[in-house]
Amino acid sequence: MKKAPDKGFSLIFDLAILGGGSAGYAAARTAATAGLKTVVIEGGKQVGGCCILRGCMPSKALLYAAEVLHLARSAKTWGLKIPKAGFDFKAVMARKKAVVADFARDRAQSLTAGKFAFLRARASFVDPHTVALTHVIGSAPKTVKSRYFVLGTGSVISPTTLPGLRETGFLTSDDALSLRKLPRSVIVLGGGPVAVELAQFLARFDVEVTLLQRGEQLLREFDTDAAAVVEKVLQRDGIRVWTGADLIEAFRQGRRKGVAFQQGGQTRRVLAEEILFALGRVAATAGLNLEKAGVETAGGRIVTNAEMQTSAPHIYAAGDCTGPHQIVHIAVEQGEIAAHNIAHPSAKRSIDYRLLSSIVFTDPQAAMVGLTEKAARQRNIPFRAASHPFPDHGKSLIMNAKDGFVKLLADPVSGEILGGACIGPVGGELIHEIIAAMHHRMTARELALLPHYHPTLAEIWTYPAAELAGM
Repeated sequence: MKKAPDKGFSLIFDLAILGGGSAGYAAARTAATAGLKTVVIEGGKQVGGCCILRGCMPSKALLYAAEVLHLARSAKTWGLKIPKAGFDFKAVMARKKAVVADFARDRAQSLTAGKFAFLRARASFVDPHTVALTHVIGSAPKTVKSRYFVLGTGSVISPTTLPGLRETGFLTSDDALSLRKLPRSVIVLGGGPVAVELAQFLARFDVEVTLLQRGEQLLREFDTDAAAVVEKVLQRDGIRVWTGADLIEAFRQGRRKGVAFQQGGQTRRVLAEEILFALGRVAATAGLNLEKAGVETAGGRIVTNAEMQTSAPHIYAAGDCTGPHQIVHIAVEQGEIAAHNIAHPSAKRSIDYRLLSSIVFTDPQAAMVGLTEKAARQRNIPFRAASHPFPDHGKSLIMNAKDGFVKLLADPVSGEILGGACIGPVGGELIHEIIAAMHHRMTARELALLPHYHPTLAEIWTYPAAELAGM
């Protein structure tokens, strides 16, 4: 690691990156490789970023534990005798903590390997090319000057506007991933990926769960048929799901917490030991003094063009702080593009969301790439669609994984695949076959002719592909 001078001095760089998460690290690695004198400034109490510390890794570690427990409790389906499948919640959380610590340690080592400078401090702009550093951990100067900047400050939990919720008290998704003991009952507010994943995790660890979703369906970015499968499975797991729930207020009743909401023209009240606020995250831009750098924001997030450049030409942004999709592989791609464009201004690259994918790690998993039917209709894009159910597929029947389906959308003239969805076993893995197909702009006919081994889950794609080819 490059040594920073004593406090009071100012460092000068080609590129300063604010944030050492997935977007910031990707930008730093790309910039350093291109020969730019680079510094990463990380203001968090921990090093690693949202994905490692509070998102992907801890949540998926817990979800996998819940899935293993569920399979053990369903062992008689395959003629197996497991008298009682229980759990040690402290051990479950200890393993999650160890997994996260390993990833965080690797990220910290990468940031301090000496390829670029790394400072632990909070940064705020004092002019377009200078940031002041405060809350310093270790040694750092008072200011850093740079020709260019990449903003990768991530996101924070969305603020709540529900009357009474702050006074009543609640858990955030961050809190839920660090529980020391399980509550007996929980009201989950939200119907997006974080809400449904945590709801199923809690339910499979014997927590009584009620889920309240303001919209008419769960997972609003997915088609209604996909959301319906997830809702059916959550209900089968014992979760009470209320969609179209217009939240009114939170309150206390004795030792319990409650939420009042309107649904179907009626006012309803539900009670639980705890409330989990899972209504998403917002860009973490507070305290950056972006106005002093001439950086525009909209709805709280930093505005960029397709080259990841902000309204200030020398400042770029990547990851959750700019969006529009808070997904880690998108953050990495944005960070790489930002740094590439700074290093190679005559050969700039642009972000392309044609292959945008999304995966929800419930059981069954919900995954999609490219266009949904809903999005295609909204954008007046012509398409043809075909699907095939997992209950009519050999390998999924062997696994007793009979929920869900796969779906393909194709151009009605050329046959090019425009989108795909997989709601079913290991859907997050299976969707990558369609990502690869769309990357190479394959047609449905070409996918149908691609050899698939039998019996595998992946061969299910050939059925809707063949149907579309026949059209």
